[in-house]
This record gives sequence, structure tokens and C-alpha cells, in this order.
Amino acid sequence: MTALSLSPNGKAMPLTSTHRSSGDLRADRRYEYARAAFDEKDFEAAADLARQVLEIAPDFAAAHALLGRAAAALRQDGEAVAALRRALELEPDDALGVRLDLARLGALPPDEAISDGYVRALFDEYAPNFDRHLTGNLAYRGPELIADALRRACAVRTRPSRFGPALDLGCGTGLMAQALEGSCERIEGVDLSPLMLEKARRTKLYDGLHEGELVAFLAGRTDAEADLVLAADVFVYMAALDAGFREARRVLRPGGLFAFTVQAHEGEGYVLGEDARYAHGQAYLRGLAARTGFAVVLIESVSTRQDRGRPVPGLLAVLER
Repeated sequence: MTALSLSPNGKAMPLTSTHRSSGDLRADRRYEYARAAFDEKDFEAAADLARQVLEIAPDFAAAHALLGRAAAALRQDGEAVAALRRALELEPDDALGVRLDLARLGALPPDEAISDGYVRALFDEYAPNFDRHLTGNLAYRGPELIADALRRACAVRTRPSRFGPALDLGCGTGLMAQALEGSCERIEGVDLSPLMLEKARRTKLYDGLHEGELVAFLAGRTDAEADLVLAADVFVYMAALDAGFREARRVLRPGGLFAFTVQAHEGEGYVLGEDARYAHGQAYLRGLAARTGFAVVLIESVSTRQDRGRPVPGLLAVLER
């Protein structure tokens, strides 16, 4: 069990990094001391200080989360689970990401580890420096790989590599639209993070941008309206992909393409990794494609980014309705 998660740019970070206030200056001061102790891996001091914070401000969710993580690092699982559950009760949208900690402790099913609230908070926090870290420090190239795969898929299907209306799921700051600039009749994006959407808007490449969860966004679209659906490095925050595949097929025109990347693992189904991302198996993707009415144009092994200088195993798929 680790008390650290990975940020969207792959760097380890304390999940307590977002600034919080209890409304009491004494509690806030001790909470900052507790955070500093935690970051220095002095988990006993962090736990003790977090308990002091909660004596002053018993409903301060961030202090409960910090106590839970410190207790988990000390292998005090009972106290850890109780504190993390209290944090989740106080903030059910889980911007603090305690569901991940509960899942690692076996107190929550892995399928329920990542919430929309956590993803929104995570990407809002990293939006200002996201592109620089992702494309620079981590050599991220998911959109470029998808754009190249689409050209090859179109050659296989003997169709032009230009597309009608496109939908970019989890569009982030707009890297996918940049990789496909000039290739789509129009493109709309959706993302949970308003700060990421603000950066995407500045590219002036989108005909529409929407804040929301991707399955709900697709469910609100009309049948057979799109020629292309894209999901670059977004399914790593989703466990089961059934609903996403079904809705993507419904909104695609006959012959339309669905292109996406995932992190890969060698086994069946999907797993929650130590990097706080889901990894999906190739057999799972092929089976789901068949069940939802897609033909596989290509599925191939790729690495869209690096983690501590090493390529992260992934898969790139282009499916056809």
C-alpha cells in the first residue's frame, strides 16, 4: 500500500496536495504541519497531528483523509479505513481521491476506485502545466499515434483519411484536435475538468466543448451523427468500458471509426494498477468490440508515455461500426 498516487503527468504526488481549509486557523496550521510530515514520510507525526486537527475541526474531510493515509502507511488498517470512510462521507464526490486508498486496502471494489469528482479535481489542479509535463517530461504521444493509426486504418478500408463530424472524449487541453487539425469536418470535445476545457478552447480548433462525463455526453447525442469517435488516454480512468463502447457505436454512422488508447496488462479483463490507472487486456477489448457490434480494424501494442524513464505498456485500437 502506498500513500501516493500518480498525477496525470505520471509524477508521484501526495493526494493531499490540494489546499484545503477547515475554517479554523488553528486547525489549518496543524493540518499544514501534518501535510509536511506526511510528505517527509514521517507518518507517525502526520497521524498524530491529523488527530489534533480533528479534535478542533471534527468534520474536516481533508484531515480524515490524511489520517487515513498516514495510518495505512503505518499498517494500521482499521484506523485507516475508518478515517478514509469518514472523509468520503463528508465529501461524497471524492475530490480527495480516498476511494483509491480504500480500494488498495480491500475496503472498496477496484471497479469503484476512481470517481468523476477525483478525476475532475486532479486535472483541474494540473491543467496549468499539463501539456508541458505530458509532452516534454513524459514524451506523451497518444494523439500522434492515434492520428497515424487512423491513416493506416483508412488505407486498409480504402477510404479517404478525412472525416465528417468527430467527437473527442476526454479532450483535455486539445492535443487530439491538434494532431488531427484539418482532417475533420468538425470536432466537438468533452471533459470533466473545466480548467482543461478552458485550455482546449484557446486552441480554437473545436466547434463545441462540453463539461461532463463521457458516457453521459454520448448518451445525449443523436444516433449515427458522428464519423469518428476518439478517446486518447481517457479509458485509463474507467474500469468496465461496456457503456462507453455501446454509446460510441450508437452515435457512429455505419462505417464510422472508434479510435482509442488504453494501458495494457497481460491478463483477462481489467485491473487497477499501482499508478492509480486501469489497465485493460487485449482479449477484453476484442471481446467487447464483438459484443457491441464493432469490427476490429487494428489493435496493436504501443506506449503512449513514459513513467520514470520507462515506456508504459499500452494498446491502440481502431474499430469500425
